[in-house]
Amino acid sequence: MSISGLITALATPFQADGALDSDAWQHLLALQLKAGVQGVVVAGSTGEASTLTDEEYDGLLRSAVSVLGGRMPVLAGTGLSGTARTIALTRRAAANGATHALVVAPPYVRPTQEGLRLHYLAVAEQGGLPVVLYNVPGRTGCDLLPETVAELVSHPNIVGIKEAVGDTSRVKALLALRSDSFSLLSGDDGTAARSMLAGADGLISVGSNALPGAYRTLCDLARAGEHEAAEAWDARLQPYHDFCGVESNPIPVKALLQRLGIGHGLRLPLLPLSAQHHAAADHLAADVGALEELSSH
Repeated sequence: MSISGLITALATPFQADGALDSDAWQHLLALQLKAGVQGVVVAGSTGEASTLTDEEYDGLLRSAVSVLGGRMPVLAGTGLSGTARTIALTRRAAANGATHALVVAPPYVRPTQEGLRLHYLAVAEQGGLPVVLYNVPGRTGCDLLPETVAELVSHPNIVGIKEAVGDTSRVKALLALRSDSFSLLSGDDGTAARSMLAGADGLISVGSNALPGAYRTLCDLARAGEHEAAEAWDARLQPYHDFCGVESNPIPVKALLQRLGIGHGLRLPLLPLSAQHHAAADHLAADVGALEELSSH
């Protein structure tokens, strides 16, 4: 399946007592399907993967595959700090029906570029799933550089990269590596339109949890090269881009989802949205319906 267009990095809804909210999860999946998203990520950082038990991880992935499988790619977050553990989790994701593994650069351990290269080759060769690289230095403490990506793109089982560094020079360097078998996906809602207008293949989005139709429209316009319309739609979504960054992800987007009736809160060490941002969350949540309706036209 093609890795392109709008892919939602799904939040994991919890009940008020912190247990998984299976009904809210099904609601969220149905919302994404109805809006026409072109892929989902289960149990990434937006999904609070570090707080999930093995049973929860497997159940979330199996249910997503049951609802969405065959219609769109279902990527599983499988990146861990150790290579052997990443391979094991990737194999588990494959057994649960995932179509791809989204593998973040190993957090905390800060490997060298050669260590990153060997890590990704091992996962690609032994994990049993096509691998989408994921670079987000602000979370991991290491930066997968374009020159290292250039040494990985020829591997048949490495099929794309989610790049959260949205500066123009980084995007330009990675665009040179694009091919029919290697996709460049933005990992930053706020700069995604610019990246796609420059030639990136799509966006793995946080905001699309709450606004899947609106972000699908943004991706369609930008990927079609409709600069004026894409920039206007991006400006309409800018308050949501900004809001999703006011506190650590996924705190803000889960505040929006809660106001839309999907889930309650987060698991420690993350806390609910600070009171100073409640008014903004209320205002933006009240506008979601109108934006989604507008995007359907």
